[in-house]
Amino acid sequence: MTINEFATFVGERTGRDFTSYDALYDYSVTDLPGFWRAVWDYFALDALAAEPLADGDAAVLATAAMPGAIWFPDVHINYVDAVLRHATPDRDGAAIVGLDEELRRTEISWRELPGLVAAVAATLTDAGIGEGDVVAAYLPNIPEAVIAFLATASIGAIWSGCGQDYAPAGAASRLAQLAPKALFSSAGYRFNGTDVDKRADSADLADLLDELVVHIQCGAESWDRAVADTSRTPVPVPVAADHPLWVLFSSGTTGRPKGIVHGHAGVVVEHLKETALHSGLDADSVFFWHTALSWMMWNFQVAGLLAGAQIVVYGGSPLYPDADRLWQIVADEHVTYFGTSPGQLNASRKAGLVPGRDHDLSALRTLGSTGSTLPADLFGWVSHNVDADLPISSISGGTDIVSAFAGGSDGEPVVAGELTVRHLGVALESWSPEARPLIGEVGELVVTKPMPSMPVGFWNDDDGARYRAAYFDHQWESDSPRARRRVDGPVWRHGDWVTVTDRGSVIIHGRSDATLNRHGIRMGSADIYEVVEGIDEIAEAFVLGVDGPDGAYWMPMFVTLVPAAELTDELSARVAAEIRTRLSPRHVPDEIVVALGIPHTRTGKKLEVPITAVLAGRSEVNIDPRSVDDPGLIDWYREQGAAHRW
Repeated sequence: MTINEFATFVGERTGRDFTSYDALYDYSVTDLPGFWRAVWDYFALDALAAEPLADGDAAVLATAAMPGAIWFPDVHINYVDAVLRHATPDRDGAAIVGLDEELRRTEISWRELPGLVAAVAATLTDAGIGEGDVVAAYLPNIPEAVIAFLATASIGAIWSGCGQDYAPAGAASRLAQLAPKALFSSAGYRFNGTDVDKRADSADLADLLDELVVHIQCGAESWDRAVADTSRTPVPVPVAADHPLWVLFSSGTTGRPKGIVHGHAGVVVEHLKETALHSGLDADSVFFWHTALSWMMWNFQVAGLLAGAQIVVYGGSPLYPDADRLWQIVADEHVTYFGTSPGQLNASRKAGLVPGRDHDLSALRTLGSTGSTLPADLFGWVSHNVDADLPISSISGGTDIVSAFAGGSDGEPVVAGELTVRHLGVALESWSPEARPLIGEVGELVVTKPMPSMPVGFWNDDDGARYRAAYFDHQWESDSPRARRRVDGPVWRHGDWVTVTDRGSVIIHGRSDATLNRHGIRMGSADIYEVVEGIDEIAEAFVLGVDGPDGAYWMPMFVTLVPAAELTDELSARVAAEIRTRLSPRHVPDEIVVALGIPHTRTGKKLEVPITAVLAGRSEVNIDPRSVDDPGLIDWYREQGAAHRW
């Protein structure tokens, strides 16, 4: 199943010529019901649903309003059926390969997968866990996490995961919102050459989850009991299309992390489109994306199973014992699609690696990159040092849609520094402040029509107010009373600065909001403020993430001190230790600087977004001094940015 075969399939049923990607894309965003019905039929999803998809556009998209689009209103289906249909009795080979930092290898075959899923599902149901209950995970990136997720989803329960690099309080700030009844954890993991014992932290987290009924520890006796009887046959429960599959979390930049809920059917069709059509994955593929449980790319990595691909999960550091580690895995596991980050590629370049010479990468067909913008010179490094003919798929999407808005696509030509195409079904545009679509100019990334994997809502947001505020309530200048025209209904404003080129490709210029995005992991400044501003000597903190040249990222923290306090080496070390212990090592800033002051709006909100742009030296930044409580601080921060040496 390839994108070219899909184009032929759609052409035959519509009588139109879709030999060009542009034609197929235009169809996908002008006839949403027709396009998504074609995806449903192409992947034979009627065979998995409790009832066939009815005729008529409304059976696919009952209402296209944003927010509130209703997809597949009468469908009942389960994500897990779309995975397990590939686990036929005669299927040889691995479904999941797990590697720890010592490269100790575990393998779960396609033949073993159904029995393991059924066994863990039975363990959950025996504990009273059922449809609509929440199952939480506090785990490294290990095969057991995938089994636990599939078991959870198969019984109609709701999955939510958090990596074990989070301290218990950081994990609880997310998971405790959901009142989970079950928790999967592990004794620990090995990272950067160190064994990290998480037994006490796992117990502490369990104590913070008030409604917990069962705690299963992977690698321990409770896990062994859970998978003891693999003779069972899994029977996934058909659930409504919008029944929650999982809850992912926002970064927590402006407060407590928001739980983002996605439904079964929307994820199935979106991820089949992404993995099989855009990424070219199939039963002969080996899919390896370096990720962690807290990042949406973990969910996308699991989606490789929807296409019948083998997935490789790695729980160690990408740079230990050296920058060659991931390339070694790509070679050893005969990976066909390798997903990584600009940071890892830049580290490979700085280490002088030539992976294409030093490893057998003959199986590799595509290199994916996300987490931040992939600069053009790293495209060149890959071409010269990995494979001159290797397609590079730089993608951009988000936790919000648990997918990609734009990126590479199987068979489409790649231009360095650009995301090759807007992906099928994504009505992506770049808008001016007046809501005018732009071509060849920088604007706000908006999506003007619904996608199936947009959230069905936020957790504990019954009236939808927080969901609307996050994406749809932006005041465009064309909405003003004096405007010549008004925006025709809400659009999704994502928070990226982008250019849509006249060739249909996309260039990402950076975040237009204040989410910290270090090494591809999104983090919230609010979590850091909670820790740092609780230290006696710190009056206020201000942490920013600044994108630099060649994929560099600078995360300074500016502080003001209480009277008579000084930023000594001891205080700096204590601040870093508190952040590392209560949140994670990734949250520790690159440097701590005593500031003249922290700039705020007149209503007291820290000016994270504009000051980040000031530090980055962006010439288009124009801060109205009338909106700042101390406008003289702007020049001081501009000087800090100019003095920074990348």
